Amino acid sequence: MRVVIVGATGNAGTALLRRLRAEPDVEAIGIARRTPEDSGPYADMEWHPVDVGHQDALDRLVQIFQGADAVVNLAWQIQPSHDARRLYQTNVLGSRTVFRAALRAGVATLVHASSVGVYSPGPKWAFVTEGWLRNGVPESSYSRHKALVERMLDEIESDHPTLRVVRLRPGLIFQRDAGTEIGRYFAGPLLPARLLRFGWIPALPAHPGLRMQAVHADDVADAYLRVLRADVHGAFNIAAGPVLDPLTLARTFRGLPVPVPGFALEGAAALSWRLRLQPVDRGWVRLALKAPLMSCDRAAGELGWRPATDALDALRELVTGLAERAGRPESPALNPVASQPGRFGGLLRGRLPGTGDPY
Repeated sequence: MRVVIVGATGNAGTALLRRLRAEPDVEAIGIARRTPEDSGPYADMEWHPVDVGHQDALDRLVQIFQGADAVVNLAWQIQPSHDARRLYQTNVLGSRTVFRAALRAGVATLVHASSVGVYSPGPKWAFVTEGWLRNGVPESSYSRHKALVERMLDEIESDHPTLRVVRLRPGLIFQRDAGTEIGRYFAGPLLPARLLRFGWIPALPAHPGLRMQAVHADDVADAYLRVLRADVHGAFNIAAGPVLDPLTLARTFRGLPVPVPGFALEGAAALSWRLRLQPVDRGWVRLALKAPLMSCDRAAGELGWRPATDALDALRELVTGLAERAGRPESPALNPVASQPGRFGGLLRGRLPGTGDPY
């Protein structure tokens, strides 16, 4: 099976490459804006440097997709959050380019990395299925983009019924190797990450809406492999238990839950983002407060998927990665070098949080 992975050097892509190495009948071809070094999980495979948001991407992707059995689209930008045009170009227009190229190349299976962010606001004490409304959380550009891209897939499925289209909708994806990357994208250079090596967070904001789901990157990779091997269509929620809420996190990290109203959380994010102190705008807080919890019964029943790592262990691994400044030096996306945007070395070079392209 020949599988082309678009956005293969990031968090989920790196885990998927690790998983596919154990499958002797799978040939993986990687696509990234900047290709990695030929070592680790990226070694001994075919690579193509393509920016999916660039105007010449369509023709190049059609050539690369020729003869592929499946295309897995993982390409997505979280930063720079202060460059809305760049995010839209990559996330929405770039996804459309990948889909068009797959159609022109006659690929039989298209798998897309969606997210819990595609869902409209929903319950925090019950679990929604894949049929929940998919209008996103309007205040979040990430959520809006996920919803727009899924509407494209709806049209493609309607117009091309012979194409097998599958969407995975995971919760937060954690692994140790993504520690520095996630710190850069969501916390910024002022995070005292080294203090996390004690596994202690003294205070955590507490709000009834801060109930979220997470999953280990290796379990997400296993879900992608199961999708590639099974004759399934449609969407699959992917998350592990337990639900991460302030009380659970306070017990885990020996911290004090501090009640904070939603408007204060959003206001603090908005102000610190505008002041370029950290890279996350208020839309991310709004998404965390409003995104529903997901039922993963369909993935268990039709794919036989069950997480090998629970959400708390995945989070502990991520926190360790943050404290140890872990990453993959071979990958431009996961490289822990201190001079990148979102790191303190980048700040010293004038790269403020939420600016500069770290991919």
